[in-house]
Amino acid sequence: MMRETWRFIDSGECSPAYNMALDEALLDWHSKGLIPPTIRFYGWNPATLSIGYFQKVEKEINLEKVHEYGLGFVRRPTGGRGVLHDKELTYSVIVSEDHPEMPASVTEAYRVISQGILEGFKDVGLDAYFSIPRTDEEKNALKNPRSAVCFDAPSWYELVVEGRKVAGSAQTRQKGVILQHGSIILDIDEDKLFDLFKYSSDRLRERMQRNFKNKAVAINALRSEPLTMEEAKEAFKRGFEKGLNIELEPYTLSEEEEKAVKEISKNRYENDEWNFRK
Repeated sequence: MMRETWRFIDSGECSPAYNMALDEALLDWHSKGLIPPTIRFYGWNPATLSIGYFQKVEKEINLEKVHEYGLGFVRRPTGGRGVLHDKELTYSVIVSEDHPEMPASVTEAYRVISQGILEGFKDVGLDAYFSIPRTDEEKNALKNPRSAVCFDAPSWYELVVEGRKVAGSAQTRQKGVILQHGSIILDIDEDKLFDLFKYSSDRLRERMQRNFKNKAVAINALRSEPLTMEEAKEAFKRGFEKGLNIELEPYTLSEEEEKAVKEISKNRYENDEWNFRK
């Protein structure tokens, strides 16, 4: 069987607003049949706190600390909780809901797409597997997350190594298209991460941070040889090709496409009305 060719974009380190605008533009272009299914890798300049579509800034986020650390700040078009994008490889996948390989259910489509990330972890020598909530208690915890921090708990088909979460992803479906994006963490500064959220007491923060260590881990904490960003890109590109049985063809945006992305960035993601909405 011929392997399907998908588009591959490595957009390097971009501003938070540009990153979200390009994901939105790719979704829109794919919905109009202008581009094939696409996988994109990107980084963040500056390092950024992104929050989920439904999160409440005033209630959950310590903006003073965000400014103090010189971080970018943006609201994603996807759900989920707060993510510090720092030493990580961020990916996005854009594919039609009616693609023959995409199951109708959100969790099953999530599993299929995440197979690419799973293969990437194997490529870098880590024995990753999918977490599947089994007990009622675990399933209820998914419905009522206690924390604003994304990596605090694995959800359906989240990727886990040695019982700890190694990648966090979120999905939205619009215009008949699936957009899934997520973080593959190379290194993590837990103190900085936990400084960015609000807690009802210092004791609660301490307890949550202690629990976090048992629930989440970065790639380089699991390897004897640190993985560079270039090595990570190569490994996870191979992982997506293997996991989704596709060929990835590198692509650079045209001037016209760049212009359209900057327009979305300016109108939405650079906008306080979007980022701080109630």
